[in-house]
Amino acid sequence: MKSYRWLSIILILFFVFGCAKGGTYLVRIQYQPVKEFPSLSGKAGPTLGLVSFKDKRPDQLYIGRHTPLEGPPSYFKSDPFPLNQAMMDSISKTLSRFGVKTIPISNWDEKPESLKNIEADSVLMIEIKRFWTEGKAAAFRTNAKTSVHFVIHLGVKKEGKVFTRNVEVEKEETLARLTPERVEAMVNQALANIFDGFFSDPY
Repeated sequence: MKSYRWLSIILILFFVFGCAKGGTYLVRIQYQPVKEFPSLSGKAGPTLGLVSFKDKRPDQLYIGRHTPLEGPPSYFKSDPFPLNQAMMDSISKTLSRFGVKTIPISNWDEKPESLKNIEADSVLMIEIKRFWTEGKAAAFRTNAKTSVHFVIHLGVKKEGKVFTRNVEVEKEETLARLTPERVEAMVNQALANIFDGFFSDPY
């Protein structure tokens, strides 16, 4: 009897994790640094202009997908939406804690010559090349991979220069199922890895 009972439990778990229904789920985008940036305001200045981040992903509606063994896939969407605004809001909140005030900049051509016309000490623009978490179900597990690729442009007025950094982060995990909570943890950890490194040493 015990063997039949365990077999029933295994079959139920297989059904739950491998054949779950699809849908669209919101994932909170929130950059939470784990480092301090004592030299950031000295390098970037007390005011940082934020130009609207450029989302260059082929699919700008979703940030991830979970494909079960059976049934339709689940999709994940950034909260707030769209993703570029979610990132700008989160970075702005974070930098205010380190003595850097962010102000919106309507336009910037990413050239050093135009820095003198900007009403900020520095200006930041990010190209979002990739921001995706893919989960594929297998027997009793899900293989998940988060992949993030940014090109970060920082123009510093006092230096008269634009510093560009190409950053890519990938992480793979094996889970029971790729839930919205797990996607949130994975993507926000990727943001922390990228921006902690960048703001610690912007140039």
